[in-house]
Amino acid sequence: MSCMKRVNKIWNHPLYQKHYIKLQDLEKERIFCRHTMEHFLDVARLAYIFSLERDVQLEKDMIYSAALLHDIGRAEQYTRGTPHEEAGAHISGEILKDCCFSTEERAQILEAISGHRTSQTQSVLATLIYEADKKSRNCFLCAAEGECYWPEEKKNMEIKN
Repeated sequence: MSCMKRVNKIWNHPLYQKHYIKLQDLEKERIFCRHTMEHFLDVARLAYIFSLERDVQLEKDMIYSAALLHDIGRAEQYTRGTPHEEAGAHISGEILKDCCFSTEERAQILEAISGHRTSQTQSVLATLIYEADKKSRNCFLCAAEGECYWPEEKKNMEIKN
């Protein structure tokens, strides 16, 4: 299977599309960072770069898959109040099973989704997704930066490596 074939299976999965479309609709008027495919791919690319810089032995499609799925539970958070990392892990389990991921691979990706909100995670993949998620936001370009609830020390107010 080509390196990115499973990632594209995730993107095309009906359950992924259902939650992605719902998320885009719910965030269409959002002034803060939106959770679009551009964000998911920014997280994937940054996490992959970090893995190369650190000589982390993770398959590219594992990183991209975790990045595509890390915020897919946001619509459930908005509509039901379920933390998006919990909802995302639940939604992603079915998707990953349908997209030819082994039990071990699914466990790694689900751990990354569940743990991407904290820097206290133990998983290398979760750490990469956490760091990439935070660094993917260009706060210095955001028109709503002054109204953002992120603490100043977390905002990306300059270009960094």
